[in-house]
Amino acid sequence: MSHTPHVLVLSVPGLRAEDLPRMPTLAALAAAGQCLPLAPGFPAVTCPVQATLTTGTRPAAHGIVANGLFDRGTQHLEMWISPDGVHRAPRLWDRLAAARPGLRTAAWFLLQSKHATADLVCLPAPKHNPDGTETMWCHTNPEPLYADLRERLGEFPLHKFWGPVAGIESSRWIARSFVAAARSAPPHAAWVYLPHLDYAAQRSGPDSPPAHAACGELDAEIATLVDDFAGFVGRERLTVLVVGEYRIRPVSRAVFPNRILRAAGLLRVHDTPDGELLDMPGSQAWALADHQVAHVYVRDSGDRGLRDRVADVFRHTAGVGRVLAGADIVAAGLAATAEQGPESRCGDVVLESDLDAWFAYPYWIDDARAPAFARTIDIHRKPGYDPLELHLDRTRLPQIAIPLDTSLVQGSHGAVDPANPYETVFIASRPGVASQPTLAMHEIAAIVERLAGA
Repeated sequence: MSHTPHVLVLSVPGLRAEDLPRMPTLAALAAAGQCLPLAPGFPAVTCPVQATLTTGTRPAAHGIVANGLFDRGTQHLEMWISPDGVHRAPRLWDRLAAARPGLRTAAWFLLQSKHATADLVCLPAPKHNPDGTETMWCHTNPEPLYADLRERLGEFPLHKFWGPVAGIESSRWIARSFVAAARSAPPHAAWVYLPHLDYAAQRSGPDSPPAHAACGELDAEIATLVDDFAGFVGRERLTVLVVGEYRIRPVSRAVFPNRILRAAGLLRVHDTPDGELLDMPGSQAWALADHQVAHVYVRDSGDRGLRDRVADVFRHTAGVGRVLAGADIVAAGLAATAEQGPESRCGDVVLESDLDAWFAYPYWIDDARAPAFARTIDIHRKPGYDPLELHLDRTRLPQIAIPLDTSLVQGSHGAVDPANPYETVFIASRPGVASQPTLAMHEIAAIVERLAGA
């Protein structure tokens, strides 16, 4: 396959068309090829978008409807679950391998790719030690690869990948480790996740000076990545695709769906010495809060009366833009049927916030009763995404603590602007890659397959 084309897909959350003047590398790629408006789909949050990008299907088919997966049978929520096997549609590296045996692929830091069959795989997977401590590690394919990368580049800076000091160091390590791993046997189709634009835009707003500076920082790393990869595959055989995962927009208010359900008598908590804990099995309804989207699960998904009651609770709630239930969920592409059965991952009611609002997960009323994990970086025990983990509670220094003040959050994403669903951009380094004037996220997989010769 020495003459097989190479396709490098860079998955960049938070990328906007108006950022390109601050990103000369991306602007040059767009000028040489194409730059098209791109619709990420709904919900425009990380795991669903990446699943759509890598399967060519929508959430109703691939089954990733949020950044967390709720098992109705076990009543267990797992946020940021990592196995590739959670997808209900084949991923593109599997389809490419079936169509062209010997074609090499890479899934580099895509969030739900643990145990993916791509030839090169890497994503964070810290080892949990018997004494309760963690050892930084990455899951890789081939398995010994992380040890080699760590020796060459140092340990992956997990604290720079997420948390109050997250920064360019994580995207730099991702880009340079991909080049190091790919050099000896370059993949013909590779997906690389570069998260850097996410951080400052959520912390201080997408048009803040730190967010603008982040554009230049990431662009410099992309320049190095593209030049290095092109250096050993041949620039004439390389097509670079840059995919904006979603747009981060300014927000000024938080909505607390779990507190609203509690006030309506639908949500229960356990009072413990470590604070209040959400009682999922005992609640008639509770909400998985996920940026600008919230999935509300009712105790009995077949109880239409309870579902309608929950929907009515939110229909006139300030900050809630849309309330989806039944056929509305099917129309939004989140489920194949209007009734959410035992196997469905979608909420019985799905909330979409106003564009200037976002959903916060807290269910306690008094911050004095907040559970201990609320003030920590804990992406697994919170019933939803917590953007406050990007901030430090400076009133508690030198203790490291996460604040509970939701007014600190200045940017969010996930909702779809009906006036402009094409909120981000698709860039191709060559002209004629896409024949239509606009693109939807699920259409990109076919482009990659065609470019890879499958």
